Amino acid sequence: MKDEHMAMSYQAEQPFKRLPLVLRAPLTARTWREFLYLQLNFPIALAAFIYSITMVAVGAGLLITFVGLPILAATLYGARLFGALERGRARLLLGLEVEAPRPVRADNRRGGVTGWTLSLFKSDTTWRHLLYMLVHFPWAVCTFVISLPLWLVGWAALLYPAYQWMYPTFWGQPGWSLISTPSHRIYLDTPFEIAVTCGVGLCVVLAAPWIMHAMTQVDRLLVKSLLGPSRLAARVTELEQDRGVVVDTAAADLRRIERDLHDGAQARLVSLAMGLGLAKEKVLEDPDAAAKMVDEAHGEVKLALQELRDLARGIHPAVLTDRGLDAALSAVAARCTVPVTVDVDLDERPAPAIEGIAYFTVSELLQNISKHSHARTARVEVWRSGSRLMLQVWDDGRGGASTDQGSGLAGLAERLGSVDGLLVVDSPEGGPTTVTAELPWRGRR
Repeated sequence: MKDEHMAMSYQAEQPFKRLPLVLRAPLTARTWREFLYLQLNFPIALAAFIYSITMVAVGAGLLITFVGLPILAATLYGARLFGALERGRARLLLGLEVEAPRPVRADNRRGGVTGWTLSLFKSDTTWRHLLYMLVHFPWAVCTFVISLPLWLVGWAALLYPAYQWMYPTFWGQPGWSLISTPSHRIYLDTPFEIAVTCGVGLCVVLAAPWIMHAMTQVDRLLVKSLLGPSRLAARVTELEQDRGVVVDTAAADLRRIERDLHDGAQARLVSLAMGLGLAKEKVLEDPDAAAKMVDEAHGEVKLALQELRDLARGIHPAVLTDRGLDAALSAVAARCTVPVTVDVDLDERPAPAIEGIAYFTVSELLQNISKHSHARTARVEVWRSGSRLMLQVWDDGRGGASTDQGSGLAGLAERLGSVDGLLVVDSPEGGPTTVTAELPWRGRR
């Protein structure tokens, strides 16, 4: 029964959705939520305006007695509470998500209530909340006096043919009174006048949702600009997140280097030291055996040196430092199991840090191609576009790559984001895959 009811509801919705948006706009949930938002604007803004004007006037007047300071602090704190209410109302009725600003914290130099009050007064976010309470009131009055009559009169005129008969039956007049003076009255009672009234009402009802939507756009702008975190605060939060990514990445790299040294070169050097110790003991009594052990130790030294070179290349390859991205990426492409074409078009070299991130980004993408793509060919392109360093890695493999949480590309995207970079993956099932990376161009000093 439940499935049948859902199917019937779905079928009933389909004809409505086939109507042009201009015809169904008056009946959509968005229009009615925006209408409710505009009607709530006036009482809420009136209460906020009276509160802010009264409290600021009383607090400023009593500043000379030092009683005004806590009153002004309470006013500002109330403004922040009101801002939380308005953000919630905008989220519920307008679908507008505005991040809450950071809470006020006590001044580091002065703790307790005094430090908290000083921080409250120094917070630009708090003063923007108070400004919202002041400037929103006249706009709320404007939206209320426009939206309510527009909506009610439009529907009343549109539905006039349905209730026109009530005028002569219950109120003793032929119809809706258009003009009423002691000497002259005009009623809408003929079929033509009723039809014209209905047509005018239809036009108003169809236009009203767009007018109200335009008015709520102004409300959205006010809420976002005055009740959200400032650009500086948002930037600080973003940088803190990026710093966390950088710290985690650096710690992971250190753990990888430690593991590689412990399991690779260090183990070989320990084995080499033991072998040379045994050879030292046998050099007099069994020179042939000692020579064989020294020869084995020589081989171990070569392997240890090769592992150390590979490890150093993984930290920062010498070819990148000496010859730049073109030579370094060509070397990486030569080690890839898929034929790779490299095209680097740069007039100058970026900063070493950006160059290193670009190198390791391409290196990791080519490793993914070797391991997972089943591609026949691949291509790497590097160029500069204004203030951005652009990287693009393409392959004709099976596709399906994504930056979902837990994948290698997700970690790569986080690493690029830590330096204001960007990673975009276009990889439909069946391929091909195109990964585009952007990095800020920071010239060498």
